[in-house]
Amino acid sequence: MDLPLYLQMMSAYPYLQKILTARVYDVARETPLDLMPTLSRRLGNRILLKREDLQPVFSFKLRGAHNKIVQLSEEARRKGVIAASAGNHAQGVALSARTLGIKAVIVMPATTPAIKVDSVRALGAKAILHGDSYDDAYAHALELIEKHGYTFVHPFDDPDVIAGQGTIAMELLRQHPDPLEAVFVSVGGGGLIAGMAAYIKALRPDIRVIGVEPYDAPCMQQALEKQQRVILDQVGIFADGVAVRQAGEENYRLARDHVDEMLLVSTDEICAAIKDIFDDTRVMAEPAGALAIAGIKKYVEREGLKDACLAGVLSGANINFDRLRHVTERAELGEQREALFAATIPERPGSFRAFCKAIGKRGITEFNYRYGDTEQAHIFVGVQLSGGETERRTLLQDLRDKGYPIEDLSDNEVAKVHLRHMVGGHSARAGDEIVYRFEFPERPGALMNFLAHMGQDWNISLFHYRNHGAAYGRVLVGMQVPGQDKARLEEFLRALGYVHWEETDNPVYRLFLG
Repeated sequence: MDLPLYLQMMSAYPYLQKILTARVYDVARETPLDLMPTLSRRLGNRILLKREDLQPVFSFKLRGAHNKIVQLSEEARRKGVIAASAGNHAQGVALSARTLGIKAVIVMPATTPAIKVDSVRALGAKAILHGDSYDDAYAHALELIEKHGYTFVHPFDDPDVIAGQGTIAMELLRQHPDPLEAVFVSVGGGGLIAGMAAYIKALRPDIRVIGVEPYDAPCMQQALEKQQRVILDQVGIFADGVAVRQAGEENYRLARDHVDEMLLVSTDEICAAIKDIFDDTRVMAEPAGALAIAGIKKYVEREGLKDACLAGVLSGANINFDRLRHVTERAELGEQREALFAATIPERPGSFRAFCKAIGKRGITEFNYRYGDTEQAHIFVGVQLSGGETERRTLLQDLRDKGYPIEDLSDNEVAKVHLRHMVGGHSARAGDEIVYRFEFPERPGALMNFLAHMGQDWNISLFHYRNHGAAYGRVLVGMQVPGQDKARLEEFLRALGYVHWEETDNPVYRLFLG
């Protein structure tokens, strides 16, 4: 953002009136701005949390949905509204329509978790399951609009929706009129940050507005960097509430003028932020809802900030219970309280004891080993840390100085998601093995579809799957594919259409499974 302050204020004014006159409080409540005492003490700054998890649908989304729907003409109301959504926007549209006595149809991907489908139906809307992705659901919604004349309620790229979300900033500045360093906002399509940034820059241009996205779904960050909207080839699905391939057109325009910067955070950093929010509120935020806190922590560390006041929006708390297992596993890594690494030690009596002595008095959280040969043993180790990344680097270098070959796995996705939960090891019979990591649609028949495309030409030599309660399952597959079949393998993968990464050269595979 390069606009001078007075130009920021002027360009934001058209939205100021829309936000001040937005109709949201028929369904939404003014949420509190709470101090996070534990995190504030730890970071040496005053951290405030805007509690949108306390809305009736546990998310900010109903603000924008209602502000759009309440302004429809009588004729449009009679025909009803439609939305395409797998999550919080769907519930916001459903609640608003029920409050106004309007028919609502929500098209949701068939992969949507049952808890979200049930929530939409409980609010009185008709839920239609169609396709595997948001794009499929959106296309079907457009077909229904042609047929029935419904009004489409966009999840983010609509001025009335943007203005509804901007009421969060209106409340925040009224609740905290004192100096404020920055406001941190989660970003998917950009509706929330567009509305909040426009309001803040119209009245308090001195306050920095910072968007936060996952590393694997940076649609707004990429758009601002390239100065045009981009379509991402794929997006990560852990923070499903912001898994958007392209920022909205109006959202990008507003962000370009009023957002100071975008920060990207990892899955582990998001999980650590979920834990921070729980420690201070006893609320389990959804991954997208915790992005702002993850961004605050990263910003404080980068800037060396002390005694400043920072605010973040807890944008939602619609998390599936099944996902908590994954969050708790990754939170320690996100807080840099655990190191994962592979070590090679001599295969002889006393080696393990000597290795443990080299680690020192740190607690060992994990130790996996399988006999490989008579000369060397490869072990997978988890170690508790109290000094964060500095201690991790010091520990690993100390082990290397003592003669142990070490592979740092703390940022290795295969190690964190799969290997630490697998039983097995090397196989002398798995010749020509190629390993891929997949995201399978979480629905009956996904595995059979994989096998049907594959046929009977190649043997599956490794298979590991874990369900994290998301729309996609995470799968590690080894296949024995002769060299002359590589072209056919690529054709098979294209026809299959599942998101995948080859992991044959991953050091985790080479050390423990290959």
